[in-house]
Parts: sequence; structure tokens; C-alpha cells
Amino acid sequence: MDYGILTFKEPTNQTDRKIIHVDMDAFYASVEIRDNPSLKNKPVVIAHDPRTRGGRGVVTTANYEARKYGIHSAMSARLALEKCPHAIFISPRMNYYAEVSQKIRSIYERYTDIIEPLALDEAYLDVTHNKLNMRSATIIARNIQRDVWKEIGLTCSAGVSYNKFLAKIASDFKKPAGLTVITPEEAQAFLWELPIGKFYGVGQKTAERLEQLEIKTGKNLYDLPAKFLIDEFGKMGYSLYRRVRGIDNNPVAVNRERKSVGKENTYGPFLVSDEQVIGALRELAGRVNNSLEKHKVHGRVVTVKIRYADFETITRQKNFSTYTEGEQDIFWKAYDLWQEHGEIEKEIRLLGITVSHLAPQYYSNIQLPLWDDYKL
Repeated sequence: MDYGILTFKEPTNQTDRKIIHVDMDAFYASVEIRDNPSLKNKPVVIAHDPRTRGGRGVVTTANYEARKYGIHSAMSARLALEKCPHAIFISPRMNYYAEVSQKIRSIYERYTDIIEPLALDEAYLDVTHNKLNMRSATIIARNIQRDVWKEIGLTCSAGVSYNKFLAKIASDFKKPAGLTVITPEEAQAFLWELPIGKFYGVGQKTAERLEQLEIKTGKNLYDLPAKFLIDEFGKMGYSLYRRVRGIDNNPVAVNRERKSVGKENTYGPFLVSDEQVIGALRELAGRVNNSLEKHKVHGRVVTVKIRYADFETITRQKNFSTYTEGEQDIFWKAYDLWQEHGEIEKEIRLLGITVSHLAPQYYSNIQLPLWDDYKL
């Protein structure tokens, strides 16, 4: 396939920005340990205790003590218990973690308003032109780590570089409470030595394919021509070609365009009746609607995610001619999808609703009255 790569100019590298990526260390678990110091130096897992939920549940995160036993996020809580029988399981408190996250963001805002949150526990900051007129992004990163520790009682790791890709890699390099700086002069040597699985954005399947091609380090990747990478991996191939050269010119996006709003729940015990599914969908529809209203958007595509007891997962969606109009509308659209595609006989461990193809709520869908009923 000819991608016209021979007509491409070599990508230019913008190196005049100063970007910090801040990543809280085992955030949810660290909040719980901060609030209950008796948990310190004990393996803490943020998940519903499988011993009280019939073995069901998924790990949200785990502290570094628990990770020594091989426990990680997205692992089943039952397996986490098998790996560490003396682990302490704590049910997640997402609303509370969001409150703590907002306090951390207020610290970032002392230095810059150019902030791009990725999740409750991490964010990019552009400090090229900052509120304190400080020339050193490294000193700003150290100050943020100090402020978060003194005022919030939590540690964070930070990466400093001239773009988001390198800052993200750097923040993960010396966890916990680490600070890594990658200058433009150091970037190429750093990336050449980096194991291919450490490249941010490289998923498991891509990493496995790269390993099959005996591409194990950044240097191996660097030596491959752009056309080969594009032929092999499509758009991801060209992204790899740029990233291994330390190129990522995407700015820190203050207002990231929201593409979808979704909520999901894992259930233990499993849902085993249509009535239980109806209740679950109503609750999810309410949460999705609250989020849509918060962001002043609505959408035309509704997606339902179903994960059965045996972990089989399906997603089904429908594109509607009108935008969603509140909690009840979202519920009925989701319930229609459930009736068409769901199988209660297989028992449900997870349900989710997502609304996408969003637009600002500048208007509502209005039902015009019939002419016969209309009076001037």
C-alpha cells in the first residue's frame, strides 16, 4: 500500500515548550492510607472485598506494598486476594477522591492555568509562561511536589520535558515521589535506551507485534523507515516514527473536547433478573444525565455495555435522530438496547451506559403541537 510517505517532509520538532506531567502515586490507596495511618506499610487494595461479595469485583488501584505481590488495576478482586490473602480491601470512594483531586488542581493553578487533566490523579501543565515568571520548569515541578505533600499529605511523581509524550514517560520513570527531567539534548539517547513496552501509547497487542519483529528498544524502532512502520501499523506506525524521535507537537489542551459521557457499575452479587437490570439502568441513566447537564451537552448515540458472569463483554449502540432529553429518555433508549441484545440467563456482572456524538445544549428538542390544537 502506498501511503505517499516518500513525499512527506521529515516532521519538525517543537522544543521551546516547558511541560510538566504530574502523576499522583497510587492515588486512591494513598488517600485511604493518609486518612488511616494504621494502614501504612500494609498491602492496600482499592476494590470491593471479594470475601463479602461472592468473589466478585475488580481492583481500581493498589498501593506499592500490594503491587509487590503482583496486584494491579483491572485485576479481579478474587485473584488479588489469592495473590495476597492478608491484603486490606477498601471499597472505592470516587466522590471523595474527586474532592481531593480538586484541591490538588488548585495547587497547579498557582503556577499556570494551562492544565489538561487526564484523570483524577494526573495532569499536564504548560509552564512555558507561568504565573510566577519562573524560568525553570524543574523548580516548578519540585515546588508542586512540595506543596502537594505539605498541604494534601500525598506524594506525586513528575516528569519535565519539552512535550507531553516525553513528560508522561518521565513521570513514570522514578516512582514513587520521583522527578525526571528530559531535555531536548538528552531526549534521543533516553528514547533509544527505553524498552519498547515503556513507550506511552503502545498497547499490549502493538508491543507483542513489535517484539515479534525483534523491536525491543527505542533504538531498534528508530532504525526502521517510516514507510515500514506505516505499512505495518497504519496511523500508529507514523506516531511511533515521530515519538521515537522525541516529536510530539500537540499543545496542552485546556478545554479538551469531550467526545462521550459514560458511567458503568460492577455488580456483586450478579444481576439475575430483568427487574434488577431495570433498576441498574435507571441509576446509570441518572448519573449519565447529571454529567451531561454538568458539561451542558447532549448526544445522539447511546451505547450499552454488558459484561456477563463469564467475563464475556458486548457493547451495542444506536444512533438516534434527536438528541437525548434527560434521564428518562436516556433510560428508555438504553433499555431498548438491553431488550434487543441482553441475556439475563447469563447473569450480569457489569453494566454501562455511554452517550456520544455530543453537541452543546444550545437548544432542546421541541415537540410542536398539532395544527388542530394550536390557537393563535
